[in-house]
Amino acid sequence: MELGHREQAILALERRNFPGPGAKERAIREELDLSPVRYYQLLNALLDDERALSHDPVTVNRLRRVRESRRAER
Repeated sequence: MELGHREQAILALERRNFPGPGAKERAIREELDLSPVRYYQLLNALLDDERALSHDPVTVNRLRRVRESRRAER
């Protein structure tokens, strides 16, 4: 089973670079029609989904490393 359109769009947004503060949050609201809080909840769940890893291993592995690094800092 493949990822849905919204899940693919979330991963695509994570691959992008944003020019300055607030640009990513604006893109989340305008392009995905999600609040940033909900976006990050969905993204975090996606990082544990093997379908996401199969779809975009580079992005998912990078984000998993960032997440683990932040957890280790706490």
